[in-house]
Amino acid sequence: MTGSQFGLFGTDPWWLVILKVVAIFVMLVLITLFTIWWERRVVSRMQHRIGPNRTGPFGLLQSLMDGIKLALKEEIIPKTAHMAVYWLAPVISATMAFLAFAVIPFGPTVSIFGVETPLQLTDFPVSVLYVLAIASIGIYGIVLGGWASGSTYPLLGGLRSSAQMISYEIAMGLSFVAVFLYAGSMSTSQIVAEQETVWFAVILLPSFLIYCTAMVGETNRAPFDLPEAEGELVGGFHTEYSSLKFALFFLAEYINMVTVSAMATTLFLGGWRAPWPLSLWAGANEGWWPMLWWLVKVQIFIFVFIWLRGTLPRMRYDQFMKFGWKVLIPVSIVWIMIVSVARLLRNEGSFSATEILVAGAALIVLLLAVSWVAQSRQDRRDRKLADAEAAAQARGFDPMAGSYPVPPLPGQTFTYTSRRAMAQGTTIVQDPAAEVADDGRDSNA
Repeated sequence: MTGSQFGLFGTDPWWLVILKVVAIFVMLVLITLFTIWWERRVVSRMQHRIGPNRTGPFGLLQSLMDGIKLALKEEIIPKTAHMAVYWLAPVISATMAFLAFAVIPFGPTVSIFGVETPLQLTDFPVSVLYVLAIASIGIYGIVLGGWASGSTYPLLGGLRSSAQMISYEIAMGLSFVAVFLYAGSMSTSQIVAEQETVWFAVILLPSFLIYCTAMVGETNRAPFDLPEAEGELVGGFHTEYSSLKFALFFLAEYINMVTVSAMATTLFLGGWRAPWPLSLWAGANEGWWPMLWWLVKVQIFIFVFIWLRGTLPRMRYDQFMKFGWKVLIPVSIVWIMIVSVARLLRNEGSFSATEILVAGAALIVLLLAVSWVAQSRQDRRDRKLADAEAAAQARGFDPMAGSYPVPPLPGQTFTYTSRRAMAQGTTIVQDPAAEVADDGRDSNA
């Protein structure tokens, strides 16, 4: 199958549509329960621990028990909360997370109870833009949840989340443009069909890397989990949430992980198409087998999420925003220009698209190297300036410069007149150790 499936959408009977909706919902809930268990097991393995291993075989039922416990726990609602918005925010986040899967293709056309239907709920010419729109609406749940709690820390967490998700959503959207140019469509099924010969992750590698980076920031996962930085914001936008409402936020976060992984699979890794050498088998891309390839690809991306969480420390917030606005977005724009020129020249027959894309990728690597060298030189200049300022302060340290007395740092000296010397007008103490001894004599007196 190389063409689009638009002719089959909208012709399913009502019972089949309901069956697809229920199947997608159940699949996402099961994948979420498995992902939570898998994350705990993988991170525990990285840290030489055992992880969940008691509830069910290998601890597989631990996530289900945690969900039941969350639903039955006592709910604590702040007195200053705006009740309507406080209840609505987690519902918005969870609902938008589920709706994004309406246009994800899971496989080719199959027969379900005698009805020929694609393994996809629906599709239309701008389905990728639909996913971006749904993700943007999901941000409202986070922002409103932080504001409606009536507390300072959730509000700060909501503001951080909105700034982070909007910033990295721009880079994510720009990474899609090159895919649209090569596929000639914004339809998810058509994009999968255009990757029959070669995956877009190969010929559009910069777009793939930009998307992989942006999707980690979009989902607030480590090392980009700054909206939920426990050391700074207690717990982020959901600090004041408990019981089932907290479970909805938790569910939305993990389903968003699955959503961005499914989008990466669809746009860059051939969707449900079998990888080489399995693609050499004639039946690999027929029937129900493609669902298995799709699940494997999605789980690989989820494993990368878990791997990053167990490996990298959290970034500083200003570094994180600077990376998004000053690196990812400019590189995305330059790459879009290169891909556009490549498509134009290929249509005119001057150069092959592969030659131009390789040259463009080399240009981007060169620009990144120059930027890194310039940033390294700037960092060295900043360190030298800071060392010079510290040396100047060490030569003339004033413990009362900030209106509060502070002790000297190592290498700093200062002139201090004790109270006894002030009374006599004769003795000046310059050694901090002598100051401590002198204060001890005064207190004994």
